Amino acid sequence: MVYFSNWKIFIVLGIVALGFAFAAPNLTDQKTAEWIPDWLPNEQVSLGLDLQGGSHLLLEVEANAVVKERLEAIVDAVRIELRKTRIRYTGLSIRGNGVTVMVRKSTELEKAKKLVAEVEQGLESSAEGNRITVNMTEQTLRDIRSSAVDQSIEIVRRRIDETGTKEPTIQRQGIDRILVQLPGVEDPERVKKLLGSTAKMTFHLLCLNANVEDAVQGRIPPGCNLLDADRSNTGHGEPERYLVKKRVSVSGDRLVDAQPGFSHQSAEPIVTFRFDPLGGKKFGDVTKLNVGKPFAIVLDGKVISAPVIREPILGGSGQISGSFSVKDAQDLALMLRAGALPAPLTILEERTVGPGLGADSIAAGKIASIIGLVLVVIFMVLTYGMFGLFADVALFVNMVLILGGLSLLQATLTLPGIAGIVLTIGMAVDANVLVFERIKEEVKAGRTPISAIDAGYSRAITTIIDANLTTLIAALILFYLGSGPVRGFAVTLSIGIITSMFTAIMLTRLLVVTWLRKRRPAELPI
Repeated sequence: MVYFSNWKIFIVLGIVALGFAFAAPNLTDQKTAEWIPDWLPNEQVSLGLDLQGGSHLLLEVEANAVVKERLEAIVDAVRIELRKTRIRYTGLSIRGNGVTVMVRKSTELEKAKKLVAEVEQGLESSAEGNRITVNMTEQTLRDIRSSAVDQSIEIVRRRIDETGTKEPTIQRQGIDRILVQLPGVEDPERVKKLLGSTAKMTFHLLCLNANVEDAVQGRIPPGCNLLDADRSNTGHGEPERYLVKKRVSVSGDRLVDAQPGFSHQSAEPIVTFRFDPLGGKKFGDVTKLNVGKPFAIVLDGKVISAPVIREPILGGSGQISGSFSVKDAQDLALMLRAGALPAPLTILEERTVGPGLGADSIAAGKIASIIGLVLVVIFMVLTYGMFGLFADVALFVNMVLILGGLSLLQATLTLPGIAGIVLTIGMAVDANVLVFERIKEEVKAGRTPISAIDAGYSRAITTIIDANLTTLIAALILFYLGSGPVRGFAVTLSIGIITSMFTAIMLTRLLVVTWLRKRRPAELPI
């Protein structure tokens, strides 16, 4: 245990050097750190919402909108099946969490009932007279709502990541709510706008044989929808309402890319988009069959553009034009790239956390860390003399390694994380205390300095590993099961345990062995 090969010395010193290199950017401000070349460590520790300030949003997923959309799809499917088999019906509509339809002939009731029940899985059918009703089961409703929340979390994460926000917290809260914490966000209104828009884009042909004025009066033809124009993105000379076909010609979920740009003709901001192969083929087929007809681009239930198809668009790409600002075009492209939310999101709670609290917390954490560090240093020197000084040097290196580890992993430092660092200061010398006490016992037993040190490290190392390993397991469980502040505490505690084991088992022993070889003392100053 008192022999160190050259390769071990190289590894120990190399890890210490890397720790100092990754911790160094934290000694400068953020603007200075940005000038550090990319091939050098230039990442600073990411501060959490409680330290850096930012936005806190609590969102509610309107899952009932997904249920309604599914029911509308069932209505369309029932209509198609009944017409295909020439079964006459009336009163096809949504009722509660189900769909109801009246069959005109009693002789066709059983056949219609079977067709309606097979439209989709997870439906319960019943008949009363000639009226057939199919309802979604409770399990189906739960699955739809749960899936809507899971998809919403993923889409919210993609949109936030596109904005470049570092270390956001996005997690489920309760049955249908999402907690979003965005440290350091300077424009919370833009984030709210991005999250508040469903960004569901579809392409529809217009109902050309119907009159918009009649539809406004309530006489909407079957298979058509009356939609408002998005006045923020359309020219003032365009209609205020459009009568579009209900059937979606091409769905926006086939989009694989969307980018902001500028029109070659007018130099106005536009958004270019591109479909996947299947979507591109469908888009090409629709435009090929409908040359000369208007094609409505619908975003979140509003028509943002309805250009006339001049020629077939076979390349699987196109563009959206309108009265966009540059920022509007960038945000629309961002939302289309990230994907559409399955359901609208409602902001239930919004808080803007200022950095003042964070500054006070950081200052208090620094004071607590310094006081704890000074007290531990004094205690170790008074108790173990020269060996205590070695432990103090290792403790300082341990603090640097923790800072370097946080920077390397880009782990978020929170207020509980600072508490974890303070706790690590006290725990970091535990291993050294075990070793030094064992060495004392060996010296009292009459061993020589080399033999006492060798026995001290050999017999204490198992206890050190066991004690730290059990604490590390507890910290990992906290990280896995916990959230928010608990995770912040678990992160710094885990990193601190790993670095303290390294400094106690390797670095302190290297310092002791180096001193022992140079001084060759007759007795140990411990």
